[in-house]
Amino acid sequence: MTLASDVLDAARARGVMIATAESCTGGLIAGALTEVPGSSDAVDRGFVTYSNAAKRQMLGVRAETLDAHGAVSEQVAAEMALGALRNSDAGIAVSVTGIAGPGGSEHKPEGRVCFGIAQPFGTRTETVEFGAIGRSQVRAATVDHALRMLLDALRG
Repeated sequence: MTLASDVLDAARARGVMIATAESCTGGLIAGALTEVPGSSDAVDRGFVTYSNAAKRQMLGVRAETLDAHGAVSEQVAAEMALGALRNSDAGIAVSVTGIAGPGGSEHKPEGRVCFGIAQPFGTRTETVEFGAIGRSQVRAATVDHALRMLLDALRG
């Protein structure tokens, strides 16, 4: 069994659908879930919101939040996850926003990714510093971490 299969099984066991809200991964989390045959009974939809405008338009992320904290922040990750939950038929949503690289800054280094998990009873966020390990490695590590967060939340 793959991690994605475990996530789907846990969602089915809870009777909930999953939504994703992705920035730096560009749909890779939804792709990992839907790679599994039969995933349509546990995956509702995915939002790829790469630009700030897309985050605002598709997920309802507030311009004030983006201005105050920047796109790569736990505050934006929380609003992304909540927006995915609100704009879907899902019972759980995961969001990711980060700097896959190359690049970054002293304040927001390459490899920083903020994650959100939203469920009807609450939202939680965390930040992981993957480091300057390269764009594709940051994105792959982000997918893995997001799936693990989903699995923990669904089993919790």
